[in-house]
Amino acid sequence: MAKTSSIEKNKRRAKLAKQYAPKRAALKAKAKDASLSFEERFAAQLKLAELPRNASPVRVRNRCEVSGRPRGYYRKLKLSRIALRELGSMGMIPGLVKSSW
Repeated sequence: MAKTSSIEKNKRRAKLAKQYAPKRAALKAKAKDASLSFEERFAAQLKLAELPRNASPVRVRNRCEVSGRPRGYYRKLKLSRIALRELGSMGMIPGLVKSSW
């Protein structure tokens, strides 16, 4: 089980990233627009840099919904490999059968 503080910090980052997503997208589009003057693009880049660091979606870490584990994460199921195995063995995940030979 991951530290509760790490899980909560990641949740705050995800919330902040979602909140600033439209503003970041507009500023990034403005900064990349070749039809604008250099000064306008540079000003957009500076405004983008003024936004909080945790507003960037890159800083959000994929974590298991059950345990909060950051490694061995399956995106499709939002679970870590350990939680996936446990829930699969109990028959809690439809269509998943633990293999044995």
